[in-house]
Amino acid sequence: MIALSKTDYGALAACAVAAVVIALLPQWINLFSLLSLTVYLVMALLALSLAFIWGFGGILCFGQAAFFGLGAYAYAVGAINLADSSWAVLLAVAVPALFAALLGYFMFYGGISDVYVGVITLAVTLILFNLLNASSGSEYRIGEAALGGFNGIPAIPTLNVPLLPDMILSPEALFIVAGLCLVAVYAGLRLTLGSRFGKTVIAIRENEQRAALLGYDVRLHKLLVFSIGGAIAGLAGCLYANWGAFISPGVFGLAQSAQIIIWVIVGGRGTLLGPILGCIALQWLVNHLGTQGFIDSGLVMGLVLMAFVMLLPKGFLPALQALTRRMTKRSKAELQKEGTP
Repeated sequence: MIALSKTDYGALAACAVAAVVIALLPQWINLFSLLSLTVYLVMALLALSLAFIWGFGGILCFGQAAFFGLGAYAYAVGAINLADSSWAVLLAVAVPALFAALLGYFMFYGGISDVYVGVITLAVTLILFNLLNASSGSEYRIGEAALGGFNGIPAIPTLNVPLLPDMILSPEALFIVAGLCLVAVYAGLRLTLGSRFGKTVIAIRENEQRAALLGYDVRLHKLLVFSIGGAIAGLAGCLYANWGAFISPGVFGLAQSAQIIIWVIVGGRGTLLGPILGCIALQWLVNHLGTQGFIDSGLVMGLVLMAFVMLLPKGFLPALQALTRRMTKRSKAELQKEGTP
């Protein structure tokens, strides 16, 4: 049973409008801008995965880059070895989800505390980075796909129409697929959070001990949230590998892991839309600074993070919502005062 509020219905209606806009947008903008927007949407999907795990599941995970990279590598290996990229997409979602389930099982059923969950997921990410970075020999291959070490895997086959391997997607079609995936995952998570499972997950985030005393299996719910987040990050990795037709161990790097955390903090933890907006805004800022050549984007990201942690600890969207509520209440109070004789 899913209990949706008026806000949820409004969000789902907005998703339908966004899907239509995404489908029509390639007719209005040039190819270069479309490619830039595609990677923005892909990274927004990655930010959404952590928004669900951390913002609603209460699990501070530094390993989203691991699931993202596993999804990208799984797609690359599958697309090179299989004639149809449809099966490679399934691999890109299934491999990170299963990896997250296995890792989460040992962490949550092993009674690992929240702080150590963050440490373990970060360590796993760095282990994957070093393993793939050291796989440059000719013997490191899976079927026809050579892992390539620090050189990565080039010339990754592009997505094709499902079950029609001869019909390769154009850059415009890939943009539409990335956008519709983002909208669909956002809508799916909204529906999930409106369900009994979602409400239980939020209850566990608020008070884990009380939820356990009420009879809820805290470990199982955390494991499911962690696995769902891993699957979403893997889907983002699949789309990223398609966007650049190349993947390297750099996706497992510390910089990538830190960026995802910053996107969620800036956008607003505890929301789904906030991290999407934060991700797109910060990516645009970093790309714009990269064209200047005299301002270090890493320094700017650090300053942005410090500013939000000190001035807007809840993030941009929650702060904007709180300001809107205060202004609405003030306006209503002023109208009532003016109407009083």
